Amino acid sequence: MKTILKLTDISKTYPGVKALQDISMEFKEGEIHSVMGENGAGKSTMIKIISGAIQPDPGEGTIEIDGEVIRHMTPALARDKGISVIYQEFTLVPTMSVVENIFLGQKVGGKMMPDFKEMHRRAKEIFDEFGVDIDLDVMVSELTPGKQQLVEIAKALTKKVKIMIMDEPSASISVADVKTLFSIIHKLKEKKVTIIYISHRMEEVFELSDRVSILRDGKYIGTKDIGEVDRKHLITMMVGRELTESYPSRNTVIGDTVMEVKDLCGNGDFDISFQLKKGEVLGLAGLIGAGRTELAKVIYGAAKMTSGEIWVKGKKVHIGSPKHAIALGIGYIPEDRKNEGCFLNFPVDWNISISNLPGLSKGVVMSKKKIESVSEEYIEKLSIKTPSITQYVKNLSGGNQQKVVVAKTLVANTDIIIFDEPTRGIDVGAKQEIYQLMNELISQGVSIIMISSEMEELMGMSDRILVMNEGRITGELQKNEFDQTRILEMASGI
Repeated sequence: MKTILKLTDISKTYPGVKALQDISMEFKEGEIHSVMGENGAGKSTMIKIISGAIQPDPGEGTIEIDGEVIRHMTPALARDKGISVIYQEFTLVPTMSVVENIFLGQKVGGKMMPDFKEMHRRAKEIFDEFGVDIDLDVMVSELTPGKQQLVEIAKALTKKVKIMIMDEPSASISVADVKTLFSIIHKLKEKKVTIIYISHRMEEVFELSDRVSILRDGKYIGTKDIGEVDRKHLITMMVGRELTESYPSRNTVIGDTVMEVKDLCGNGDFDISFQLKKGEVLGLAGLIGAGRTELAKVIYGAAKMTSGEIWVKGKKVHIGSPKHAIALGIGYIPEDRKNEGCFLNFPVDWNISISNLPGLSKGVVMSKKKIESVSEEYIEKLSIKTPSITQYVKNLSGGNQQKVVVAKTLVANTDIIIFDEPTRGIDVGAKQEIYQLMNELISQGVSIIMISSEMEELMGMSDRILVMNEGRITGELQKNEFDQTRILEMASGI
């Protein structure tokens, strides 16, 4: 296979951070080439340089596309050369229809009015080719994340695509949508489209890839044919040391009930009842749309409870807001950390301290010294990689953003914490750190409700698992009863 994309000695420096250092890589025509690495390894920076969103350090390195050296890549030039990026956060306009999104920014038809009939024909042709049925006139906001992703792909395919970069494409879509996605990827490969696939999910990388490349700390470590490596080999390349994907053991004694939910209804959930014990990890299993996050938001006061009762430490409470939940010692680490968990355009110290301003103030005045002290304490405790406490959170990697959200929750002195997809989009090394942190919290008497779509994680970290389907609890399993098939049956309503 011929080389379609070649990077030679590409570097990128930010203040205090060398995001990429002398990266040289090659991508072949018509291959599925996965790129892996811990959060902060440089994957996102590499994508942005290839697509022209940012420029590499001046005078250093070259980009070649189909043998042509590109001196100054721009987004427009990247599109002209057949490069398309499907980002983890979609770039669709929710208030526009599917067909309008697909051809947004393109001229189809006459000078005055777009030719909607032609737009419909071309869009239908793309979806028909991949065996996908989507209403072209429905608003994008009404589609599931999986369907929205297919619209992103269709949008890219209206242009002549040679290289499609997919950034964590399966992170927020259902199992059925993942199968559809993989089918489309294989069909694109048959058309000699090069797929650059960014993922933390080992099983996907081994199922899809022809080759896999590893970045670590901004440096290129190596490329392997997928048949040459196993999981252990890839993990060692990623983290630079031996590291297993096993779950750390704990020997804490589970105590008395700290929270009890009785017949809770609200936010799409019905008749939810359970107890949470001191020092336990209570797992919540279920397929996408089962109502797990909806339940978490009711408990945290971010959504309304229409009936039922919540008891915290022996007292019946009515949680009317997140502020009230925090006052009761309940913390929530949301699934969508970028939009709900942290303030991206504010610095690290501001994010960490925002949930406990009274405790970090002198009277009505915030104590700069206290904020600096507590921020530095948690940056060290959670190994948050940041040049300084004043770095904007948007400039941190996904894993470090997640740690900032965790720090913000812990600063509020919470002893019941809801972790919603705690390791989504996080690399193997950062996962281990989150698991160790959860165990440390448990040893200190904290109780955890953990929502996870990763079966191994649920069974590896939970002391007990509740299974949900369509807004109801359909089963409960003790540690000695954990069984993947049984959980999936309950999650499917069987």
